[in-house]
Amino acid sequence: MFPKLIDVKGLENFRLSLKFDDGTQGIVDISHLANKGVFKIWNENNFFYSVYVDQESNAVAWNDEIDLCPDALYLKLKGLTFQDWKETQYATN
Repeated sequence: MFPKLIDVKGLENFRLSLKFDDGTQGIVDISHLANKGVFKIWNENNFFYSVYVDQESNAVAWNDEIDLCPDALYLKLKGLTFQDWKETQYATN
């Protein structure tokens, strides 16, 4: 099971500061999503900075329509593929 996301903050240039309950923390660049589809709204009235952790889904969210999977962001932060992460889980259990 992936660690739980406990804190998120929006930073300049469409980056997120993330903190997980296993002590992992750092900054992930998601600028590749900016100005595409539903993510265009990030540019309006500093909307990007209204990011929060959805308490029901544990997702990184901005509203009911825009959210990102915390597990994918965790892997990106750690520089791991899902397969790499899975192998480390089996090795430690």
